[in-house]
Amino acid sequence: MSDRWRKVSVSPTSSAHLDGPERLTTDDLFAAPGAPEVPLDEKLRQAYYWIVNRAVISPYYDLEFSARRPQTFTLGDASASLTLPTDASFSSNVLVPLLTFAVGGKCLMIGGPGRGKTTVAVLMGVLAGSSADDVRRSVQQGQPQLTVSDLVGIPLPRDLVNAASLAEISIAWRQWLTRPVKIVDEYNRIPTKTQSALLTMVAEGYVESHDQMHKTNPDRGVESWFFTANDDAGGGTFPVIQALRDRMDVTVQAAGFNSRFLDELVTRVEAGEKPEEHVPAELVFTADEQNAIRAAIRAVPVPPAVRRRLEFFLSHFEFVQHGGRRFEYRTKDTVTTSGGRVAEVIEENSGADLVADLGAQTLNGLSVRALQTLVLYAKAMAWFRGASEVTVADVAAMLPFVLRGKLLPNLSHPRFEVGSEHELASDVVSWLQDVFAQSCAQYDALGRDEDDPVRALLTQFEAGLDGLSTVEVSRRLTKIESRVRAIAATRKLYGRDFDDLTALKYLHQRYTAYAQWLAERR
Repeated sequence: MSDRWRKVSVSPTSSAHLDGPERLTTDDLFAAPGAPEVPLDEKLRQAYYWIVNRAVISPYYDLEFSARRPQTFTLGDASASLTLPTDASFSSNVLVPLLTFAVGGKCLMIGGPGRGKTTVAVLMGVLAGSSADDVRRSVQQGQPQLTVSDLVGIPLPRDLVNAASLAEISIAWRQWLTRPVKIVDEYNRIPTKTQSALLTMVAEGYVESHDQMHKTNPDRGVESWFFTANDDAGGGTFPVIQALRDRMDVTVQAAGFNSRFLDELVTRVEAGEKPEEHVPAELVFTADEQNAIRAAIRAVPVPPAVRRRLEFFLSHFEFVQHGGRRFEYRTKDTVTTSGGRVAEVIEENSGADLVADLGAQTLNGLSVRALQTLVLYAKAMAWFRGASEVTVADVAAMLPFVLRGKLLPNLSHPRFEVGSEHELASDVVSWLQDVFAQSCAQYDALGRDEDDPVRALLTQFEAGLDGLSTVEVSRRLTKIESRVRAIAATRKLYGRDFDDLTALKYLHQRYTAYAQWLAERR
């Protein structure tokens, strides 16, 4: 192994483990000499920097973080902006898959042929402890003739002849099913029936064949999935079933090759080298380490200030005027499930301010699964950066990759027809980043940190009902009704109002039921 592959650098990222001097104990003084143990977050960062600096030629730092205001340059006739971030920033096409490996998620990598999608996925398999050859052999190549048996295994011929029932048939399961890293190449070329079998594996962690069930989770460690496709807009030999597409936790675009790094390509051609065959042993994660990483990521706290901004962002998208007659049914999901067109319903709401209504830019709301995934990946980003808790910057960084393909743009909205904004119709990541930034700006303009009456009422309710008097319950019901009137007086409704009103009705019903219970006890 050449020296240029072996070098593992200390990551240039702040770490919570490095705050202050390290305290030694008696055990440390009498311990046998050896290499110091690297904290797991530092090891994951070292893996990232080794991949991005040596294995995958990716000088694109699109996951930007800044400790102070960055410099921005306007370039070209189209007024493109180039930002120079002031804090450690990252390449999404490497870091997003690496965080997927860390949390045990499902990552869809899109981009044209030869852009390194499969190479990145194979590197994840090597980091999990498999040899490069074993990982490559385990890659499932999507193609139109791929059957369920090709994907999962075949029944033993002897059992097919001699078995009196399906329960007596043994299946020769494919070995790739229990590997910690599973790779499906060009999944949009797989027939629909085979996609359904794949969905069961991805969603439920098992596969069935001839009434036999086989779990796909590895015996120990963390299971992660990596899919590749040339695009995520429905292209391919077969359309991807929506349920399988929805199971993708994150979607990331593969980066093109930068011509300034041609020398490295020439060197690899001359040496016949593949990066996955030269992963340093100290960067390989054991099953126990993978479990410890996932547990540490899940333990990263999300402070109230971040929760409130995320909660406000989520409130914009489900509501749509004229979606239904009953107030609770005025949602985009009601329109969609009845066969209607959300864009047309939005256009009917002529009295609304479409610029202020961020929900009018989207065709759908968000599922609980997408919200949970966003929280998990924001935790992963914070942990990777060495932060003690999730920040708004962590949420902003991961949000476009989690919500891509899940929060769909309403291309008939006026903002996609105006000048440079038209670029956002094809650049979904930038659009999602901008929508979150707009939401944060509205949050600040409304002063939600200082004045959030509905949150105050919810906090009061969460303290419990035990011991409340009839007079106190009546006082709280009056406050709730007063807040409903205040919202109604604005004469305009937005998604945030829909969620507030629904929450207020919930509180009103809980207090009403409690008041009735108090009356019955007299």
